[in-house]
Amino acid sequence: MLELNKVTMRYPTGNVALDDVSIKIEPGEFVFLIGASGAGKSTFIKLLTKELNPTSGELWFQGKNVTKLHKRRIPHFRRQLGIVFQDYRLLEKETVAENVAFAMRIVGKKNREIKRNLPMVLNLVGLKGKEKVFPDQLSGGEQQRVSIARAIVNNPTLLICDEPTGNLDPETSWGLMDLLSKLHSHGTTIIMATHGKEIVDTMQQRVIELHDGKVVRDVRQGGYL
Repeated sequence: MLELNKVTMRYPTGNVALDDVSIKIEPGEFVFLIGASGAGKSTFIKLLTKELNPTSGELWFQGKNVTKLHKRRIPHFRRQLGIVFQDYRLLEKETVAENVAFAMRIVGKKNREIKRNLPMVLNLVGLKGKEKVFPDQLSGGEQQRVSIARAIVNNPTLLICDEPTGNLDPETSWGLMDLLSKLHSHGTTIIMATHGKEIVDTMQQRVIELHDGKVVRDVRQGGYL
């Protein structure tokens, strides 16, 4: 599904954020991306979402080399991805339903399809009955669930989660991880960058560890350390 082939990312400052990284991720995997601050996790995510292009090397997705993807093709490429951020990035003046529906409208879904799919997605993420509520009326965990609903409503091939539990208390974090586990059990491929040691240790999924831009550990089933 996803392959990084000898990818290096050097910023204009001279800082090497990723150094000759080669990784292959298969369909249906759940992968934790770990490492200290500055290890290269954020750059890794930005390369996956085409916010950055690598200095050298190639990024392959679904059998296609997307490294040199033309700028006008990037929005279409991103439709295959679901992206969940630490800071939610919700439309504050729109309701829960409107936030999720927005993600469907920007890819051209018709109102009929939106009305059919929206209740199913909100029920899946545990937000049934919250359709008309605004983000500032929700808890942090509920806001993150809206973010996840928005990310998965168009059935992405790959779900990318960038520190999704970073602003949440432990109990809420585990509720969110239960939701991600459910999505994974339905076949969704997930890459999650995290500092959550307990989460990684408990879930025992594939772990890729970065240090100074290099892959220093890649285990199919393991913990944080």
